[in-house]
Amino acid sequence: MDLIRMGQKAAAAKYELQRLTSEKKSHALRAAAKELIADSSIILEENAKDIKQGEENGMPPGMLDRLRLNKERIAAMAEGLEQVAELADPVGEVMEEFMRPNGLKIRKVRVPFGVIGIIYESRPNVTADAFGLCFKAGNAVILKGGSDALKSNAAITASIRNALRKNGICQDALQLIESADREVTSRFMKLNQYVDVLIPRGGSGLIRSVVENSTIPVIETGTGNCHIYVDEYADFNKALPIIINAKTQRIGVCNACESLVVHRAIADSFLPELAQALQSRNVEMRGDEIACGLIGDAREATEEDYGKEYLDYIISIKTVETMEEAIAHINKYNTKHSEAIITENKKNAETFLNEIDAACVYVNASTRFTDGFEFGFGAEIGISTQKMHARGPMGVKELTSYKYLIEGEGQIR
Repeated sequence: MDLIRMGQKAAAAKYELQRLTSEKKSHALRAAAKELIADSSIILEENAKDIKQGEENGMPPGMLDRLRLNKERIAAMAEGLEQVAELADPVGEVMEEFMRPNGLKIRKVRVPFGVIGIIYESRPNVTADAFGLCFKAGNAVILKGGSDALKSNAAITASIRNALRKNGICQDALQLIESADREVTSRFMKLNQYVDVLIPRGGSGLIRSVVENSTIPVIETGTGNCHIYVDEYADFNKALPIIINAKTQRIGVCNACESLVVHRAIADSFLPELAQALQSRNVEMRGDEIACGLIGDAREATEEDYGKEYLDYIISIKTVETMEEAIAHINKYNTKHSEAIITENKKNAETFLNEIDAACVYVNASTRFTDGFEFGFGAEIGISTQKMHARGPMGVKELTSYKYLIEGEGQIR
C-alpha cells in the first residue's frame, strides 16, 4: 500500500479544507449523514460479513457488540454528523487578544491541526465520528481501522466520500487504509512528514504500541477501568440503578464500570442487595474477603482484577474503612478515565471530585455519560486520559491547535 501517496493527498486536501466556509462544511456533513442512511442496506451487508468472520474467529461477546451495526446505530452515526454540523465552527476563534506596550497587536487564533491520523479497533461508528469531527475542525483524516471491521469501515468511508464528491469537496478529506497488515500500520505510525497528529483508539495493547512506536505526535486515548465508590452516606435507591446501568447497559465500552468500591459501614446491607441485582443480569463478582463473605457466589479477587478492564459481565469489588482508603485504591488502579461516587454527603462529594485523578469525575451519576454525544459535542474522537493538549471526550475544539497573529506598524526590536 502506497502510504506516501495517501499522505501527499491528505496534505494537499488540508489546504482546501482550511478554505471552506463554515456553511460549506456544515452542508457537507448533513449530506454525508443523509448518504449514510441511504446506504444503510449496503453498510449492513458488509457489517454482516465482518460479524460472521468475528464469530468464526471466536470474538468475545463484548467485542462483537462493539462491531455490530444495525439501522439504529447507523441512524445514530448520521445524527452525530448532524449534531456536529450544528456546532459552532472553532476555526478562526480568537482565544486571546492583547496589545503590547510597543503597539504590537497579538491575537491567539484557533486553527486546524492539518492532517490527523487515527488508528482504532472494532467499532465502525468511529469511522463516521472521526470524519465528522476532523472535517468540522478543518482537518483531513487518514483512518486505520481494525482488520475485524475492514468491510464495514470501507462501506462507511465509500458512502461519505461519495457525499463529498457530490458536494464538490475533495474526497481525500477522508481516506481509509484498507489493509490488515501490521507492517502497514507500523509504516503509518512513521508518516510524520505528512500527518500532524496521531490518535489511537482501542485496547491497551494498541495504545501502548502507538505511544511507543510512533514518530508522529500522539494524543493518547486510554482504556477504562472505571470505578464507582458507594460511600457510607449513599442513597441505595440511587446507587443500585447507577451501578446496574454503568456495568450492564453496554459492556464493551470504555466508560462501563469495571470496579466497585464499597464503604464497610454499609457493606452488610448494600452488597447482598446489589449482588441479587447483578446476579439477575449474569454479572460475575470478584471481591475481597469481606465482599466474598457477604456475597455467596463471589470469587476471590486477585491483584490483577482490581486493575482490569474486563469488557465483560464481570466486576471487581473492594471494601474500605474510609473514603481516604477508597480514593487511594481508585487512584492506584484506575486508568485516569471516569470515576464516580454515590453519596448524599456534600463534603465527601467535594473531596472526591478534588482528589480523584481522572479525566471525568461524577457524583451520583453513571460513568456511561463520558461520551462526546452525551456531553453535547455531537460525537467524539475518543476519551483522552492524558494531560497534554486535551483531556476527556475529544470534540471539535480538541482537534484544533492555535497560532499567534501579530500586527504591527513598522516596529523593530
